[in-house]
Amino acid sequence: MASSLFMQIMDSTIVTTALPKMSQDLAVSSATISLVVSVYLITMAIFIPLSGWIANRYGQKTTWMIAVLLFTISSFTNAIAPSFALVLISRFCQGIAASLMVPTSRLIVLQRAPADKLLEVTTYLIWPALIAPSIAPVIGGFIVNYLSWRWIFLINLPIGIISILFGIKLIPHSQTHPESRFDLIGFIEIAIASGLVLIGAELASRGQQEWGHAAILVVIGLAAAVLTGHHLATASHPLFSVKSLRITSFRIFQTGGSFLWLSLGSMPYLLTIYLQTILHYSPIKASFYVIFIFIGNIVAKTFANQLVKKMHFKPAILMSVIIILLSSLGFAFVRANSTAVLVMILGFINGVGRSLALTAYNALSFADIDFADRNSANTMNAVSQTLSQGLGISLITVVVSMIGTITNQATAYEFGFVFLAALMLYPLVETLLVPKNIGDNAI
Repeated sequence: MASSLFMQIMDSTIVTTALPKMSQDLAVSSATISLVVSVYLITMAIFIPLSGWIANRYGQKTTWMIAVLLFTISSFTNAIAPSFALVLISRFCQGIAASLMVPTSRLIVLQRAPADKLLEVTTYLIWPALIAPSIAPVIGGFIVNYLSWRWIFLINLPIGIISILFGIKLIPHSQTHPESRFDLIGFIEIAIASGLVLIGAELASRGQQEWGHAAILVVIGLAAAVLTGHHLATASHPLFSVKSLRITSFRIFQTGGSFLWLSLGSMPYLLTIYLQTILHYSPIKASFYVIFIFIGNIVAKTFANQLVKKMHFKPAILMSVIIILLSSLGFAFVRANSTAVLVMILGFINGVGRSLALTAYNALSFADIDFADRNSANTMNAVSQTLSQGLGISLITVVVSMIGTITNQATAYEFGFVFLAALMLYPLVETLLVPKNIGDNAI
């Protein structure tokens, strides 16, 4: 399951490094080529709510196998696509495959893990989220410089094939429920809400001239989300149940955890652009320094489980959020004359905080969820996480652009880091207010 998650997260991250080359080879503008990312993210966000119902109706193993196969095939068609239109079609298919593969991967693991094993088991599911975004810029930069952008899609083939072969052997069949009703109204409402918010965010990132249209789309999308929530809470057969939100340990991952994902998804991107644009590092050199976030992830993972068990969830989350806040703030003080060691240290510390936060949050989110409710809870979790990750880069791009209208570019980027630090204030305050013994049954 972790290998398929790694493939998906790597693919969605690494493609950004290849956009300039793809723009040249496919003869489209830089603004148009961004659709390669947008189409994928929006498609994934729209179809994720279907994953729980499909896995319940047709079985988790069947759903996952088909999703990985489709993702692998569409990666190959992306690599050989002779035109921009065919690339977009392939990315659309990849988005559908990812929308089924990601939640089902987690569900297969979560529905077989008792509460006291969640901390250990979710560790394997966290690795891809920590490793892939950090190493993708380095791998992507190497591929684009020395090979061809088409290889960023071809590297998915061996991962996908190996995952399928192991999946055939290792994944047990789950019970199917062919009688499950499909909530068409709920799906349409979620699709409209998710689509409008992400399209609005994409428009906003294209420049100040689009901010008015973007704001209208986001507001309508948020209004649709409120209607969706009411429908899911009152429908007799909703697409997925929202009753898990009554449980504090799950709810804080949907709220504070979303702020965490906004910051974590934006940091490698903002740091890479800052080092290249303001400090004039080469793409390879900038990627080298960003990889220290990954090193921090790896080091922290060796002791994160033991630390959470010793400290318990509340203190562990508080400590990790403070680490992320302070290290993000530290990047605002990096200047051209700053020692390179400072960038390495801040990246490493930020990576430690990321690793610890995700370890604690992920295990805590399902600590008090009954097995019967984990399908719906997992689907809801996937929806909120995908939206947060999809909004992260667009949000920080707009924030830096807005600040740039009243100050110089360097200062705008510095305040961008301050903004990412400020995002951590919400989960910090929220965690301070939860019970001291929250999630103890998962330790």
